[in-house]
Amino acid sequence: MAVDVLQKPTRIVVLISGSGSNLQAIIDAVAAKQINGEISAVISNRADAYGLVRASKANIATAVLSHKEFASREDYDSALMQKIDSFEPDLVVLAGFMRILTPSLVQNYLGKMLNIHPSLLPKYQGLNTHQRALDANDKEHGVSVHFVTEELDGGPVVLQAKVDIKADDTAETLAERVHKQEHIIYPLVVKWFSEQRLTMETDYAVLDGEKLPISGAKL
Repeated sequence: MAVDVLQKPTRIVVLISGSGSNLQAIIDAVAAKQINGEISAVISNRADAYGLVRASKANIATAVLSHKEFASREDYDSALMQKIDSFEPDLVVLAGFMRILTPSLVQNYLGKMLNIHPSLLPKYQGLNTHQRALDANDKEHGVSVHFVTEELDGGPVVLQAKVDIKADDTAETLAERVHKQEHIIYPLVVKWFSEQRLTMETDYAVLDGEKLPISGAKL
């Protein structure tokens, strides 16, 4: 689908806590003009997050807001909202941001905040998803990009990518293959949003005017 050349570029703020490999995939997609947007800032709750280095190398503004400096989750998220809003984003992207968000923050960005989760949602919300898939003797595993709602890893799924589980897989080998898929589907979903093709209704995602199923679109 062609993008209207007059369409305003989407202003994106990315939140990270770690290495920022998904951030890098989005940076690369923006640089390649695959995404009709610009990353206005990268914000981390950890000063040692390598994703901040990735952002600096791409001449993207960075900010650190440590949760350890706040007395409560609510106080932190209030300050985080002020920091995010100072960059006037159209879209907030969680890329390995290891914080459970308060309802007030989630509601503030409802319909314009995306997250990526390493499972085929609604399976395995929360942590240790690769090991949980192995322990359950699943035949396949994968990754989901979804809109963020107050339910942890429970917002409407936009897109999933699946990987087969091999007999000799460990959590580490499985995670490596899932990561490769993450770097494909996350920039693609951000691209759809930037082209105004993707929106969220109350409990489902809409792509090109069509309601997506519970498992989202397929590659």
